[in-house]
Amino acid sequence: MLCRVGSGVSFSTMGALLKLASMEGLNAPELVFYRSLFSLPVVLFWVLKRESLTSLKPNRPLAHVWRSCLGLLSMGLTFQALILLPLADATAINFTAPIFATILSFLILREDVGLHRWGAVVLGFIGVLIVARPGGSSLPILGIAIALVGAVGQAGVTTTLRHLQRSENVAAIVFWFAIAGIVVGGLLMPFFGRLHGLTALALVVAGGLAGGVGQLLMTSSLRAPVSVVSPFDYLQIVAATIYGWLLFSDVPSLHTILGAALIAGSGIYTALREHRRRLREGPTAVPAV
Repeated sequence: MLCRVGSGVSFSTMGALLKLASMEGLNAPELVFYRSLFSLPVVLFWVLKRESLTSLKPNRPLAHVWRSCLGLLSMGLTFQALILLPLADATAINFTAPIFATILSFLILREDVGLHRWGAVVLGFIGVLIVARPGGSSLPILGIAIALVGAVGQAGVTTTLRHLQRSENVAAIVFWFAIAGIVVGGLLMPFFGRLHGLTALALVVAGGLAGGVGQLLMTSSLRAPVSVVSPFDYLQIVAATIYGWLLFSDVPSLHTILGAALIAGSGIYTALREHRRRLREGPTAVPAV
């Protein structure tokens, strides 16, 4: 549980640092590249400490390619949402990913989604509507749309991992995703990359390291049942709200607080129902990478 709390703080810190970097002029493709580049040392440290280099050999390379494409697209959209939206609102909308994962599991994996989980989906979408307040919010519609599409992408990653983790080592999944981010980000840098000052560079280095630490702690937390640790993920919304207030003077509105609470409640309830389903059916847990 402490590892999961630590991962939430790390990811929230990464989000705040990268948003600060965006205010120094960095765009989303640059953030993807630097986040991947500077998280790699942390990932390698974890692999060498807990695994061996042979564990990095992919058994299904094309599956890694698909997972990486989906994950990088989602990451880029999430970072763009961070640029356009207040930190707390972007984080809250990002946590609709479990809601979309439930929908995708029904549409793609043909899983049986009961009335309770559909009720959680509806509750989550009500939370999104409260945060977004269509027609009555100062939040940019484009930012909200990008955040939601990014959450759909994250849900797709979760669905993909349910297949990938059956044949792949967790270390390989984490490592090759970081490599894919460096390669794809490097290819985009000639088109989107620009020279930045030392402050911007320090922010993305720290953000990348924080992201790598978050991945390490989140994966380590899987020694406990997913239903026990996943509710702690929603502390990221609290941390993002605090960072937004301290760093960007963004005081969350009542709508943001209420909507985030509904989204968090929906996600926690979905996680508990998912755990009960897994106990009945017996599959292994999905790695969080």
